Amino acid sequence: MQALSPLDQASINAIRFLSVDAIQKAKSGHPGLPLGFAPMAYDLFARHLRHSPKNPYWAGRDRFVLSAGHGSALLYSLLHLSGYDLSLDDLKAFRQWGSKTPGHPEYGHTAGVEMTTGPLGQGLSTSVGMAIAQKHLAARFNRPGFPLLDYHIFVVVGDGCMQEGISAEASSLAGHLGLNNLIVLYDDNQITIDGRTRLSFSEDVVQRYEAYGWFCQSLQGDGHDLDGLDQAIAQAKAQNKPALIKIQSIIGFGSPKQDSSGAHGSPLGDGMEATRKALNWPYSPFEVPSEVYEHFSRLQAAWAKEEADWNQLFAAYAQAHPDLAKAFKEAEKNQWDVSLLDQLEFKVGEKIATRQASGHVLAAVMPKSPNFMGGSADLTPSNNTHFPGAEDFNAQEPQGRYLRFGVREHAMGAIINGIGLSKMLKAYGATFLSFSDYLLPSLRVAALSKYPGIFIFTHDSIGLGEDGPTHQPIEQVGYLRALPGLVSFRPADAYETREAWRFALNHQGPVCLALSRQGLPVLDQTKLGSATQGVARGGYILSDRQDFQVLLLATGSEVSLALEAQKRLDQAGTPARVVSLPSVELFEAQEKQYQAQVVPPSCKQRIVIEAGLIRGWEGYIGEQGRFIGMRSFGASAPAADLFQHFGITVEAVVRAAQEMVSA
Repeated sequence: MQALSPLDQASINAIRFLSVDAIQKAKSGHPGLPLGFAPMAYDLFARHLRHSPKNPYWAGRDRFVLSAGHGSALLYSLLHLSGYDLSLDDLKAFRQWGSKTPGHPEYGHTAGVEMTTGPLGQGLSTSVGMAIAQKHLAARFNRPGFPLLDYHIFVVVGDGCMQEGISAEASSLAGHLGLNNLIVLYDDNQITIDGRTRLSFSEDVVQRYEAYGWFCQSLQGDGHDLDGLDQAIAQAKAQNKPALIKIQSIIGFGSPKQDSSGAHGSPLGDGMEATRKALNWPYSPFEVPSEVYEHFSRLQAAWAKEEADWNQLFAAYAQAHPDLAKAFKEAEKNQWDVSLLDQLEFKVGEKIATRQASGHVLAAVMPKSPNFMGGSADLTPSNNTHFPGAEDFNAQEPQGRYLRFGVREHAMGAIINGIGLSKMLKAYGATFLSFSDYLLPSLRVAALSKYPGIFIFTHDSIGLGEDGPTHQPIEQVGYLRALPGLVSFRPADAYETREAWRFALNHQGPVCLALSRQGLPVLDQTKLGSATQGVARGGYILSDRQDFQVLLLATGSEVSLALEAQKRLDQAGTPARVVSLPSVELFEAQEKQYQAQVVPPSCKQRIVIEAGLIRGWEGYIGEQGRFIGMRSFGASAPAADLFQHFGITVEAVVRAAQEMVSA
């Protein structure tokens, strides 16, 4: 291992102290990772990363993901020195209200942050989606002499990331797919919050990743071997599989807290001066020597030239392959032709499960939408996610657009997010609604960060029948509706499903669809309220009666039940209005006048009908209304028997309506 040059050492220490100074000023943060891993991060940015600080979303750039997001101060210091839109004042505002430097990196909030990290394992797992996107796009657009999309995804992970289950799911799939554009730097400092990792973590991570099909290397020393990292990255790029580089750094290097859990998550406090002395850093807080700024300025010029060269390459590409260049630019617009859905019609009265209707949508859209890919977590026949002409994405056929995620729901969620982060592709993934629990953390990050994925959740209630309560979701729709930034749909029939997809395709954020296993009658759009208009507004008057006395609000499979109850109430002289609410979130985002038009506040006789729990419906029910739905877990039996047993029936709705009117 060669000694560091004085300029390299000064640059590394500038990164360290910008980080710990920001943490000290905020009186909050994680100094251990920036102090220990700064040499490796510096080397990656200075010698390997191809990026554009002035154009952070340049399509040809390498991606850098800090999966160990608690070390955000390290990333912010690197971005500042590299010339991104992050000033010294922004660093001084670390973790403060309104700053560009939040406690954990947030996508879309800070220039240069490729994705939201913080929940450990999310960065690594989402990067697998990024790598899939690169492989697919390169197969589609690259041509001999024109390596437009030849980038790598570099990920920094810690011991905590390696302990999370999502990392195992995603890394297993990455090895299976041979994603050799993925290079992971494993900061094995052997410390977590509780203390030494040996308290709970004693496996050989390198052997585990070799078993996954990864190329693995280990650097010796204390995390300062820049030449060793250079050689390791060169070897990694020469492989036909993803690469793991294990680096045994020292957490909190140079501080009184070094190599202890005390360095992980609290400012150095009184140890700041001792750390400056130990690392020979005579500068004041937030002071950076001019030679370091000058050094990074030269690096910026080199990065700008790389982008300029790429632009020239694309210009030549457009001359040689004009159709592909046009398609490339179209992909960058990230817009979808929803007119493909206009000709998709269904036979009124025919029973079609909404999962089947969703499959019809994919059959109409996918063959003509080359920038769209997706698949299922080993439930393809049940989720109806395959489409005509679909080819599987794999190492031999990266041009394929159908993804076999395997039984890996959590990783699937993160991978969908990563594919969407390409800004040139959109992705969908599917599983049973009851298993949405397994990917909720990834879905939460998607909602927070406005990632544009589509999540298909089939078998949406006790209507799935004999598989029993382990597979029958009763609470999931409620908490999906409660997640800020997520739009969820529970469509009533094939037409509402079609319109939910129309919304989802061009929505700039995550969307989920809760779809039925059992057949639901296709509603007559010419006689009833129009789903074409109503679904996009989240709710609409589906069937009305003059001077109605009762308001029936329903979603999904229970809408047709409400319509049948309306007929029987007509016969009994109790007129009722039926309102379909396929997306409560969208409905509640409408203007108050529209909401009052559909659900008049003056009508207190209300019945909400949904084969889920009451949570979230209390405001619609009011003090005088009723709820027809679930109050416990389901059971194993045919669907019709379950609806009868749990009282989700036409008779129950009619009885409740008549009791309210006569009270």
